[in-house]
Amino acid sequence: QVQLVESGGGLVQAGGSLRLSCAASGRSFSTYDMGWFRQVPGKERESVAAISRSGGNTYYADSVKGRFTISRDNAKNTAYLRMNSVKPEDAAVYYCAAALTTTWWRAPLRHAVNYWGQGTQVTVSS
Repeated sequence: QVQLVESGGGLVQAGGSLRLSCAASGRSFSTYDMGWFRQVPGKERESVAAISRSGGNTYYADSVKGRFTISRDNAKNTAYLRMNSVKPEDAAVYYCAAALTTTWWRAPLRHAVNYWGQGTQVTVSS
């Protein structure tokens, strides 16, 4: 069993920056790929970014490429999502995800996620 706890959400001005954190406990952190998803009311949860268990490979949705950076610190059992040049359309609840499937990071499908965090709200003021 793995527990994921997100933090770092809040209110940010359009054009500003925010860093989300996802602290993991339980099964060895370095044995699973990590990802970030987001969801707004009435829409499906969508993948934003993913990172391989070593941290050497990443995936980004087209909508965030060049603005968001996913990273992880296996020594601290924590994954991060750095959000730069935030846009109003980035407002959502952001969820941390962990997947045991090898190479999940290449195409981070929602149904293949093994564990979810509880979510953290990101609000963008224009």
